[in-house]
Amino acid sequence: MSLDASLTGGGLPELATVYWRPRATDRSLTRAGRLWTLTTIAHTVPFIVAATLLIALNPVTIPVALMALAHAWIIPELYASRAAGVLRRRAPAGAEAEQVALGLLGDLIDTAPRELHAGTGLVMERGQLGVWLVGEAGAVLARPGGRRVHCCCVKVTERELPSSDRIAHLLLALREDEAGFATVANLAFSGAVWRLRRRLPADMRPALSAAAEAARAPGRHLAAVGADRHHAPSGAVAG
Repeated sequence: MSLDASLTGGGLPELATVYWRPRATDRSLTRAGRLWTLTTIAHTVPFIVAATLLIALNPVTIPVALMALAHAWIIPELYASRAAGVLRRRAPAGAEAEQVALGLLGDLIDTAPRELHAGTGLVMERGQLGVWLVGEAGAVLARPGGRRVHCCCVKVTERELPSSDRIAHLLLALREDEAGFATVANLAFSGAVWRLRRRLPADMRPALSAAAEAARAPGRHLAAVGADRHHAPSGAVAG
């Protein structure tokens, strides 16, 4: 699936390639989060029940019960580890290209998001669906209330682009059509903020904390656009 970053103001044309997906809304994201939780419960509860029965039937089976409990813990952790991958960094381009791209990205965001990007490599952007953290290979959406995140896999397909250019492409696509962005992106994880935080690199965790805090205060302004709401430059993004 690809998402063309050259937009014309009518939404993301790549929505046509995922025509079977309902357009993302606040309600659909809430439903997806609940479904993800139910799926995780379905995967883990059998191990917990089995461990409990083993211990109740015969204490000798405690080592086996502990292994079952370990499986119940590991499954959600594996999901969270995969989720952290949507914010992974890629190998940087040349120093000069990176510097130019960083200047262009800086024109799109205000001072506070710019400082956050300098420390974490992520850009924070408030939307109608929550507070987004945009990275090079995907985005994380902190839902209102700040307790749950949706990790979305969507990336620029032009691998030679500098880091800041890849982020700028995604940021502009997000600003152009937030609901379309959430529809086209592949959901890699939906769950508790604390579970994702454990799997993120230490330097990215402050960005996640800031996004969760902002999502708990919906009236606070986060990321002002630079001069205006630019359209995305030409390029491609893939889910």
